[in-house]
Amino acid sequence: MRVLNKLLATAAVLGTVITAGSLSASAQEVLKISSWIPPHAVNKVIFPQWIAAIEKATDGRVSGKIEFGLAPPPGQIDLVEDGTADVAWIFHGYNPGRFVSTKLIELPGYSGDAEAASVAHWRAHEKYLAKLNEHEGVRVIAMMTHGPGQVHMREAVKSLADLNNKKIRIGGGVSADVAKSLGVVGVQVPAPKVYETLSGGVADGVWMPMETNKSLKLFEVAPNTYMMPGGLYRGSFSIIMSEAALSRLSDEDRAAVLSTTGEQLSANAGKAWADADVVGIENAKKVGVTLMEASSDDQAKFAEIAKAIRVKVMKEVDDKGADAAAAVALIEETMANYKK
Repeated sequence: MRVLNKLLATAAVLGTVITAGSLSASAQEVLKISSWIPPHAVNKVIFPQWIAAIEKATDGRVSGKIEFGLAPPPGQIDLVEDGTADVAWIFHGYNPGRFVSTKLIELPGYSGDAEAASVAHWRAHEKYLAKLNEHEGVRVIAMMTHGPGQVHMREAVKSLADLNNKKIRIGGGVSADVAKSLGVVGVQVPAPKVYETLSGGVADGVWMPMETNKSLKLFEVAPNTYMMPGGLYRGSFSIIMSEAALSRLSDEDRAAVLSTTGEQLSANAGKAWADADVVGIENAKKVGVTLMEASSDDQAKFAEIAKAIRVKVMKEVDDKGADAAAAVALIEETMANYKK
């Protein structure tokens, strides 16, 4: 009888726990997070970390779920605007014409990794660039960049001159300006299509950060990497959220969720990209990718090209009504002194 009573008591406790858990689950707000790339630093690190942070901040009342294939990359901002998704991440170069000020962080010549760049991106956006309202219709909750973009080729190239007339997949933004300056024939396809574009011979190579050597398995289709110190460009992204999703939350939970965004989320996102670059380089060495650094002559030549592109992009931003020089100065200062 004593054993039976103990079992019944245990069952009662378990029933209470299960009921409480069910009530908690039914009351929980789950944010639908759209992602357009296969398992990657964004999906495996950035969003899971953020979901954990908002669950902690809201005592489990708000969570998130990553969903794939809701729309192609250029359509991600539309998903959030129309409420199909609550959160998404966008690459600004996929929406040419709409995003101009975001090109400032993509300029070559900055020193620092993706974490430093992402924090600088956020600060410049908040202080100088947000007023341009290029993200109209959605809430920007983080800015981020990938690491320095390098040249990954099917066949080896030994100099910048070897890129002339080559068909290279580019992502838009400043990478398109660099391609034009180097006489590259730009092939524009979204990141998820890069592998098949290269394997099918549609392009001779691709400009992407080192992390893609592993995450997109570029080593299988582009086993030759030409590296420019600091990269040819950087890629600009933002993480965006639906205002309607925020309005669904209580005042307390809305404030809690927003407390997990901003510069800290930008830094966490940038660190994930930077860490992935390290893994990409390690993988390239492990699998035998040919890594060639640009010669001093090519570095000097590219510095002149970069200088001209900087003047062009800064004028574009000035013409939209923002202080490009002040934004670039803040980016340079932040990146030069980040974590020092």
